[in-house]
Amino acid sequence: MERIPRDQVLLRLKTENVWWGPSRSINTSYAALRRRAYFTVFVPHVRDSAVRRAVLLMGPRRVGKTVMLHHTIQELLTSGVEPKRICYISVDHPMYNGLSLQTLLDCYAEASECPLPRSPGDPQTYVFFDEIQYLRNWEIHLKTLVDEYSQLKFVASGSAAAALRLRSTESGAGRFTDFLLPPLTFHEYLDLLHALDHVEVTESDLGQVKVTAPDINALNEKFVHYLNFGGYPEVLFSQAIQGDPARFVKGDIIDKVLLRDLPSLYGIQDIQELNSLFTTLAFNTANEVSLEDLSQHSGVAKNTIKRYIEYLEAAFLLRTVHRIDRTGRRFQRANYFKVYLTNPSMRAALFAPLSADADYMGQLAETGIFSQWFHAPHSLYYARWPQPAPGEVDIVSVDSKRQKPNWAVEVKWTDRFVERPRDLQSVLAFCHSNSLDHIKVTTKTLTDTRTVDGVQMHFEPASIYCFTVGYNIVRHASALRG
Repeated sequence: MERIPRDQVLLRLKTENVWWGPSRSINTSYAALRRRAYFTVFVPHVRDSAVRRAVLLMGPRRVGKTVMLHHTIQELLTSGVEPKRICYISVDHPMYNGLSLQTLLDCYAEASECPLPRSPGDPQTYVFFDEIQYLRNWEIHLKTLVDEYSQLKFVASGSAAAALRLRSTESGAGRFTDFLLPPLTFHEYLDLLHALDHVEVTESDLGQVKVTAPDINALNEKFVHYLNFGGYPEVLFSQAIQGDPARFVKGDIIDKVLLRDLPSLYGIQDIQELNSLFTTLAFNTANEVSLEDLSQHSGVAKNTIKRYIEYLEAAFLLRTVHRIDRTGRRFQRANYFKVYLTNPSMRAALFAPLSADADYMGQLAETGIFSQWFHAPHSLYYARWPQPAPGEVDIVSVDSKRQKPNWAVEVKWTDRFVERPRDLQSVLAFCHSNSLDHIKVTTKTLTDTRTVDGVQMHFEPASIYCFTVGYNIVRHASALRG
């Protein structure tokens, strides 16, 4: 069988890199799309030439990684980088099958007629490898390229996060900078829909952000829609997909990870078993589960379930959160834990969209809030204890140095506790045990502050809190980058 001629590979590269031509710009299909809020955090990593590192853009399928790469290329072009000093290669294209990264690099030099920079005085050049995980031993070869070419900045992306995370840890220590692109936050959702007028954001002289809603019911309508359909940019703008989310989200995203990516990476034989476990965990998003219960109900060994969950986490389908007791101490054995879908809209695709008054909306709202913390550095837990009276607090941030809680949030999708704050006995007990003088409690529509037994309870609608978290994480990350 004849190999694909080199001249065809060169032609493909010229086709992918349209900015080498007269337009000196990316394709209009990419240019027309709005940039994600995380773009301002990502670009400085690409522009940073002080440290010799490749940037790895990781994240779930279909959250906009390829679009962000092209928006980054446009930013470089706009800032004056010579077009032929920027190369984009979609590694998973069949045309490049069997070619090494070095061969692709050599093909780029030939196709662009732009010699590879080999000395410190040569111009900075940018090479983007999209979907790099489909190339065998990519992490070893990329590290070699980073070491060899001082004036080449490599940027790679991939959806099979298991391969990217585990292999970069093993082989790319000191040479890779990981950047996690999460599903759309609620803030980004409103921004992309040009619906930021549903909130009012003010910042104090001390830099504290306050978010209010002119019409909380209108904001909640957007919030419920976001929880059902808002995690993926393509779903956001397609009524057809929203009418049949299972076809796109389940068929094109979830199933490809469960049926193709994970089995190919780990040699998983019983795909039906993995699929069944994921479906069970997705239905129980925001609930506490245990390996023992999962094993008894499925008939699958606990060690196997534990391994499957590790795979599902690595692929960004779900996230596990560990439990602490009433005093903030972790358990030596993690017998119980909570599971959260990394994208709340996966639940609608697997089962059915939920209305604002549905029984499971509280769980979905908690999942949506937790998903905003996808990119945050905080060590988040949940608290649960059986004695002296059973209790639980949904989200607890634990200070890594003191190993003590420094703030907590109780997620509710109801207004009834605003008038009956003493009913939140678990919340009060946790605050007293950890010397917390205040706590956030979410509601459905009401905002208020009540002081009970020395604890200030700040009540705020879940939709506003969800927006604030996503907004602040990007804002703080941008500030840290300079």
